[in-house]
Formats: sequence, structure tokens, C-alpha cells
Amino acid sequence: MKKKGFIFDLDGVIVDTAKYHYLAWKKLAKSLDIDFTETQNEQLKGVSRVKSLEKILAWGNKSVSEDKFMELMALKNNDYLAFINTMDEKEILPDVPKILDYLIEVNQPIALGSASKNARAILKKVNLIKAFNAIVDGTNVSKAKPDPEVFLNAAKELAIIPQNCIVFEDSLAGIKAANNANMISIGIGNADVLQEADYNFNDFTEISVEFIKELIDK
Repeated sequence: MKKKGFIFDLDGVIVDTAKYHYLAWKKLAKSLDIDFTETQNEQLKGVSRVKSLEKILAWGNKSVSEDKFMELMALKNNDYLAFINTMDEKEILPDVPKILDYLIEVNQPIALGSASKNARAILKKVNLIKAFNAIVDGTNVSKAKPDPEVFLNAAKELAIIPQNCIVFEDSLAGIKAANNANMISIGIGNADVLQEADYNFNDFTEISVEFIKELIDK
């Protein structure tokens, strides 16, 4: 069997921490008298904390000092961490373990490629950290998706050339990053939003072991 590199985003792909980001941002926005909707939250998917806060302030026509900005970012992160502290294996999205187990069984290298600085903590909480041969997260990268840096770093860690890597992503920025890295992109979520992906599935319940086998054999 050939060796391919399988790279997974975290939020919205392996676990749904987007709801916790939303709750933490909403609380922060409310403290600044800014209305913050779930639709706006969609626009923050795959976006760094700095850029997310800049967007929220712009939506509310607010400006704050640099010190206040740093304070707000820390507040948001503390609220978010309090939420993820309560996580366990029940938070893993349906059928993700089925695919991970199959990849481990057939000895395919697996990496995490996430902008989250809390990725390791989350993987430990849901008891999946041992499934990954490499973890590239917000602490290892300087450029945000759609820049391909996170995925190129993951490929390097797995010692697999980019063309032989397959990326699972739920954000448009992530799909663009995978495409920019010359990797096969698999969109998890709304196909209308993720239409630039090579393949689209609503979630992992739609992904068969046969499909993964075909990707490996290609």
C-alpha cells in the first residue's frame, strides 16, 4: 500500500469547538455593546484571534487602545479555555474515530494542521492525541490560512511530499490553503461554501473506508 499523508483541521472537523468560540466572542462583544450573530461567527472560521477581534470591533464601529486589545484577546481566550476544559470524548464528531482507526490500521501517517493554539489541550481532553504522528498548530505557524504554511509544515513533519497529502477542512480559508499547497482538499460541511474543495461531504458519516482506500491507492 502506498503512503499518503492525512492532515486534519481541528475545529469543525474532529471536534465542534466553533460553538465555544461563538459563545466566548458573543460574551466579549456584549461587554463592548456590539451585536454579534452566528452569521458573523461563520466569517471567523479559520481566522486568527487577532483578526477575529479586529473584525468584531469593525462591525461595532469601535476602536480600543493596544493594551485594551491585548486584554480583550486574553479575556476571550480564558472564557474559551473554560469551555474546552469541560470537553471529553463525547465531543468528537460522528465517525471521525472510524477514519482515524482505519488510517492507523493501514499505517498511514496522520497530522493535525490547525490555527488553534489550544489544539494539543483539546486533543488530550478528547483522548485523541496519540492518533497523530505530527501536530502543527497556532504555536508553530506565523501565516494564517489561506496561506498553506500550516499544511506544508505538517507534510514536512510527516516526511510526505505535498502532492501526496490529503487535507480535511471545514472552512473556505482552509480549503484554499490546501489547494495552495497542491494537496487534495476534502471539504467537511456545506458544499456551497466549500465548493473549491476536490471532494465534499457533510460529515464523516458520509466518508467510507473504501473512499479512503481509493485515495491511498491513487
